[in-house]
Amino acid sequence: MGYVTVTGGQTAIEEAEKLLHHYRTGQSSHPLHPETIEKQMRLLVDRIMGEGGLYAPDHASLALKQAEGDPAEAAFLLRAYRSTLSRNFYTKTVDPGDMRLIRRISSTFKDIPGGQVLGPTYDYTHRLLNFSLREETEEDFSEFLEAVDIDSEQVEQPPSFKKVTELLKAENLLADSKMEQEQEPVDITREKPAFPLSRSARLQSLARGETGAMSALAYSAVRGHGKVHPTIGELRVGYADIEIEYPGLENESLYIGETMLTEVETVNSFTETINNQAGGLNLGYGLVFGHNELKAISMAVLEHSLATEGEAPVHDEEFVLLHIDSVDSSGFISHMKMPHYVTFQAQLNRLRKFQEEEGGKPEDESRKQ
Repeated sequence: MGYVTVTGGQTAIEEAEKLLHHYRTGQSSHPLHPETIEKQMRLLVDRIMGEGGLYAPDHASLALKQAEGDPAEAAFLLRAYRSTLSRNFYTKTVDPGDMRLIRRISSTFKDIPGGQVLGPTYDYTHRLLNFSLREETEEDFSEFLEAVDIDSEQVEQPPSFKKVTELLKAENLLADSKMEQEQEPVDITREKPAFPLSRSARLQSLARGETGAMSALAYSAVRGHGKVHPTIGELRVGYADIEIEYPGLENESLYIGETMLTEVETVNSFTETINNQAGGLNLGYGLVFGHNELKAISMAVLEHSLATEGEAPVHDEEFVLLHIDSVDSSGFISHMKMPHYVTFQAQLNRLRKFQEEEGGKPEDESRKQ
């Protein structure tokens, strides 16, 4: 194969950018507003915020519009913007047990305090295309709100329930992870990760991981290419209050807003003894921005897999954490589109020399010219 050098330099790049804008607009007369993306494509927006590591629905929506809906490119844009922001405060530790819930289920216990709260989910719907959405209008929105009896106060002020795992803790059935919890958290955005990582660093890396990559690895684990096959102790989606320490006043908190979170705790096989003491059930943990159940479950599976010894790839910390990062992986794969003329020509020259030495073939006269 042959390579032809791109000519034109800066002018060609500028023209390519104009052409990109032409394709992005799609010759449409109605621009797609970021607010529309934020309100009606909430699951995609939540995914981008998680992978971008920044809870900012409006910025995530803008990134999706700019990237023409490409999740990898949108996450890249959002994380790049995040890197320009100053960090003024650290928030107080959030207790997901105090979340105001919109959804809460358990596949481990049938009856849980407060009951199973199905909430907004596609889990129980038919996977059939709804062709009527092609013609959906503003009037359809209004008619739906009038026809469906949904308690708006309950939606805006959802209930809160204590976590299901408290039931297991009350019976002393969980393995003690106190030593892990007492470690000083590591900030992977400010400290270069060094393997092996602490649990806090692993969780941060998983929380920013790419949803598809994480679900593929978690799937490999539960299919038998690993030693982890959990059940969901509890999956909860809801809103958590974010507070910071009041400036100048110790032990005083200042409420600055709320974030939607998805938390999953998986129950894994139990350990009989730990340090000659009675063991207990092992938990896997996942916590991500927004409503992203697939990623949170995958995170819980991988988190426990990385804490479990085994020969499968899912038990290799460096393999998992370095390959699930969407910015790193998409960036490295995309860089293959950049010019590699010198390295490829060097490879061709080596191949030609090898063929001539081994095969005794005469040199091609055309190459001499």
